[in-house]
Amino acid sequence: MNYLVTGGAGFLGTALSNRLAKQGHHVRVLDDCSAGNPVYLSPEVEFVQGDINEKTLLWKLLQDVDCVFHLAAKVSVPESSLFPSNYNLVNVSGTVTLMEAIRDTKVKRVVLTSSGAVYGRQDHTPYLESIEVHPETPYAVSKLSAEHYVRTIGAQAGVEAVCLRIFNAYGPGQRVPHSHPPIISNFLKHALTNGTIIIHGDGSQTRDYVYVDDVVNALVTSSTAVGVDQQVINIGSGVETSVLELVRLVRQVTGRKPEEVYNPLKSGGSDRMCASIAKAQEKLNYIPLVPLETGLRLTMERDPQFKKEIETKPLA
Repeated sequence: MNYLVTGGAGFLGTALSNRLAKQGHHVRVLDDCSAGNPVYLSPEVEFVQGDINEKTLLWKLLQDVDCVFHLAAKVSVPESSLFPSNYNLVNVSGTVTLMEAIRDTKVKRVVLTSSGAVYGRQDHTPYLESIEVHPETPYAVSKLSAEHYVRTIGAQAGVEAVCLRIFNAYGPGQRVPHSHPPIISNFLKHALTNGTIIIHGDGSQTRDYVYVDDVVNALVTSSTAVGVDQQVINIGSGVETSVLELVRLVRQVTGRKPEEVYNPLKSGGSDRMCASIAKAQEKLNYIPLVPLETGLRLTMERDPQFKKEIETKPLA
């Protein structure tokens, strides 16, 4: 099959593009390189640097494409509160521009990577796709808006549309920026360097951490699965893990003893988050294969950014 992956040089996009290329598919990647790096893409992947809002470029890239994976997005929740117009431009306007181009070029299917953040604070876990959502940040609003545009324009244009609400994905290749880094890569980095792990709130808040390979499995399947048009589907591990438990596991797998500092003045976000994956199991035959402890070890062993620390002091 012929695929276009927007945001294909990012963390999830790279893993997805390389998997598809390895399976023998023709893969085109569009990325503006604001967060991604094409150096990690397989040589078999056709890479184009460009903006998701460039419709003429999209028309060109979409020729003969069977399915589009739309991953291009700004993804920092705290940053979205500072620059909501930027998040709207990329995550919402960019999605609309892409859907117009998909409609014009008669692509058969589009798969959007949405986020578990759209749920906001809920009274109960696990989160079912059918519950009322309460997006609390511009990032969450932008992803929910993207879902609506993808499904609405898809329905009008006869394009099959699938929205995957991905929870806390992690794994090798995830960047650790200085500002608002993803929690697992950040904790591993500080543990391996005998640094300090900052725990916001009391650490009892829970999240659903899902390994990158499991996410890619779901994405690949969603491009050909039957009966998923107009569906919104959670992708997570289905396991609730507290921040304190995550810290314990990080200390265990690294064999290090980083200092733990609590910041009670800063909220740790929603008290509980966990995906119901029953629908994913039904529609995509999805089964998460990598438990958190194993995923932490694989992340350390396979991610080049941790190589120096591990070689200096081998893991226990």
